[in-house]
Amino acid sequence: MFVRWDNLRIENEDGHQLPGYRDPAVVRRFDAPEALDIRFYEVHAKSALNHVPKASRMPFRWTINPYRGCTHACTYCMAGDTQILMADGRVKLLADVRPGETIYGTEHHGEYRRLTATEVLDHWSSLKRVHRVVLEDGTELVASGDHRFLTTRGWAHVASSPSVRRPHLSMGSELIGVPRHGEPSICDPVTAHPRLRVVAVEQLDTELELYDITTGSGDFIANGVVSHNCFARPTHTYLDFDAGRDFEREIVVKVNVPEVLRRELARPSWKGEHVALGTNTDPYQWVEGRYKLMPGIWEAFRDFRNPCSVLTKSPLLLRDLPLLKEVAEVAPVSANLSVPTLDEKAWRATEPHTPNPRARLEAVAELNRAGIPTGVLIAPLMPGINDAPEQVEEILDIATEAGAVSVGGIALHLRGEVRGIFFDWLRAQRPDLLPRYEQLYRRGAYMAPAERERLQDLAAPPGRPASPRRYMRDRDLASPPREQPARSPQSSQAALF
Repeated sequence: MFVRWDNLRIENEDGHQLPGYRDPAVVRRFDAPEALDIRFYEVHAKSALNHVPKASRMPFRWTINPYRGCTHACTYCMAGDTQILMADGRVKLLADVRPGETIYGTEHHGEYRRLTATEVLDHWSSLKRVHRVVLEDGTELVASGDHRFLTTRGWAHVASSPSVRRPHLSMGSELIGVPRHGEPSICDPVTAHPRLRVVAVEQLDTELELYDITTGSGDFIANGVVSHNCFARPTHTYLDFDAGRDFEREIVVKVNVPEVLRRELARPSWKGEHVALGTNTDPYQWVEGRYKLMPGIWEAFRDFRNPCSVLTKSPLLLRDLPLLKEVAEVAPVSANLSVPTLDEKAWRATEPHTPNPRARLEAVAELNRAGIPTGVLIAPLMPGINDAPEQVEEILDIATEAGAVSVGGIALHLRGEVRGIFFDWLRAQRPDLLPRYEQLYRRGAYMAPAERERLQDLAAPPGRPASPRRYMRDRDLASPPREQPARSPQSSQAALF
């Protein structure tokens, strides 16, 4: 098999069988600073084109994702000997809890919380530096600095962060918990107790294997106090990887995507519909600089005259500019670069491993000069967080100078588990915005229409001189489908894999 990164290989491990793939994956490590402690699973995908359900509200029905996994995910974990309160009143060590078991979480009853039975949905571990929290009654909690416990003032991390302002435990913080005597009842109140006051928080000079779980209620009872729930990454658990460190360090690479895509575009049943790249994982994340899967994908779109687009955070897209120009000669092709903020502190806090946002805007200018219609996507737009006119205005000004054919602002979507994660963040970081967001998303995953319209207007505020930019609604992300394209003479090319 041809290995695109073979010159940097430091080991070639035995194959690993992943669910859904017929052949074992070739597992590689690479001697590069950005790749240390990361394994890449090279697999042969059965298909390249993924169908997007209509319920997703996306303006396209087909997408391609050459990579699965993320190298900058967060985990929040506790020591394995932490006692978890099971639904039958027993306690069990966190390391021994398993998916499918029933434990106690909490739920709101008016202004108060009460215990509720909830199922363990996932369980994983990761190696992290630890802190020890000591309570007045002698309870000790060993957890990472990122872990959160419920206090009388809301969710608080164990320790502060050098890069992000966040609520954290300190001397005198009062935790919320359950009585430590007798068998707990579903009717027991979950409240603050004087003996659950924090008397010490210390960082230990060691790393331990820490554990975490996903539960249906969003929390669980750990050593008698309410602990934050961490949500699993379902696409990785489907591959039999755990949802914690594996999601960050076990990256699946579909090495045959260009060849499989050719076969699929050649099928008589394929109608030449628009295909969008970058809808799930960024196809130009840094590892693409080594594997070079995207050139073959662009060549397939060129040869089959198929409409396509790409959304990315990386100027690495410029590497393939000659191919994009060739696609543009035979089919609609467009690009969008995501730029949620230009504030350097906010960028480093929220996207520490992505290219500088200003470099992305420079790429927008270069692509447009080369004749590739390229826009800017300000996403997600979040009321009260990054929607101040002066915040958006700077992006708009630079995007206009870069010749952006469209400037988009997509409102925050809170689908599935993301809703719980975001609302927990609000409770901890911006409780003042919680009532507003509860109202905005009272009907589901999408913001109330009136607020979406307000965010749309941010891209063209009143009194601003006319400019070539326009607000790019969701439907503008995709070019209109073309008629069934003529088959290229190269469509019968033999597959390499």
